Amino acid sequence: MKASNNIWLKHPAGIFTGGATNSDDASNGIVVGNKKIVELVGKGKEPKTAITQVIDCRAFAITPGLINIHHHFYQTLTRCVPEALNKPLFPWLKSLYQVWKNLDADMLESATKLAALELMMSGATTVCDHHYVFPNGLENAIDIQVSALQLLGCRAVLTRGSMSLGEKDGGLPPDTVIQNEDTILLDSERVVSAFHQTHEGAMMQIALAPCSPFSVSTQLMKDTASLAKSLNVLLHTHLGETEDEDAFCVRQFGMRPVDYLASCGWLEERTWLAHAIHFTPEEIVRLGKAKVGIAHCPSSNMLLASGICPTLDLVKAGCKVGLAVDGSASNDSSNMIQEVRQSLLQQRLKYGAEAITAKTVLDYATKGAANVLARPDIGEIAVGMQADLAFFNLDALRFSGVGDPIAALVQCGAHTVGKLMVAGDWIIENGHHKNIDPMDLMAQ
Repeated sequence: MKASNNIWLKHPAGIFTGGATNSDDASNGIVVGNKKIVELVGKGKEPKTAITQVIDCRAFAITPGLINIHHHFYQTLTRCVPEALNKPLFPWLKSLYQVWKNLDADMLESATKLAALELMMSGATTVCDHHYVFPNGLENAIDIQVSALQLLGCRAVLTRGSMSLGEKDGGLPPDTVIQNEDTILLDSERVVSAFHQTHEGAMMQIALAPCSPFSVSTQLMKDTASLAKSLNVLLHTHLGETEDEDAFCVRQFGMRPVDYLASCGWLEERTWLAHAIHFTPEEIVRLGKAKVGIAHCPSSNMLLASGICPTLDLVKAGCKVGLAVDGSASNDSSNMIQEVRQSLLQQRLKYGAEAITAKTVLDYATKGAANVLARPDIGEIAVGMQADLAFFNLDALRFSGVGDPIAALVQCGAHTVGKLMVAGDWIIENGHHKNIDPMDLMAQ
């Protein structure tokens, strides 16, 4: 039997373990072997595990790999489009759909690589995308994304999005980017069968994700919930992002968004919602009781002036809350560690400095996000967890004089990793991805 290659990641400058694990238990490092974390080494201690390699990590603060739980990768091609600048959500969407209707396969492949590389360079080891634009010729969009992400080497959750209500039926998107409901459901079942992995350490998973209440029919919402239950996959959609959405639901369905969600069979633990801003206290209680997951998107919510997600209220009610950068056309960045800082700053405006700490927001980006995705094997530095680790170099000017290295990652504005490990494999070293040349990608 081949001996395990156990790597001791020794003497980190700082470590954030996440979850319930005490960071002091790993202050002298982490031992990684066979894709997992096999030992934590406390202060002044040596590993009990037989070590085959030692890596000095004194220049790095180490965190669990960050987990982005909501994005629209194709939007990386349309950042700061002049016609869409300085607009709230609905007018912003109407402007950009006129561009997005021209999306093709080569564009989506490049956009997927670009968004994933940006996320990984900023500490993400698990990425999530919500793709819902399917013009003619892009029927196999999810297949294109799977192929692209295999080259990147990250974990991924791809949500098979859908839109069935075009402009002629009272929806927002052009009729050329929507699909009929039979096509949507058949392809949803196909991509789950083809790509969804259920084993521990899964690298690729699929969820089902009608875009929003204003772009699909009630029947498709109900049928997608039934299909997700039969296939045992998660459900995802946008909800509670703007007050315009609330008004639309009342006008179109005679009820508020959470009532509409319940009427469609979505108010359950397998569901996670992007944004979750405009809910009443009673609705928050209902969401928490159902253990619904939340993708908190602070930068996008600020840029579109949508509002502030009530994260602590949602957590207190029983919701799982994770962090997301959202689409690059409403954030104009896919930087995960910078999103952690945005969350800290934004949420302190609502809850105060004592309630929102670096740990609070790093938890959203790690263990909280893993809980939303029903992944107990990632999001924490603990024995038995997958060896997904982000290494942030602390030798930049912005970290001079730092007292608390983990707080510094958030407050001093870390923006890129020196190293990134996924499933025990070095994907990024010395700031360079092992398979992707960023200059070639930018040229594409």
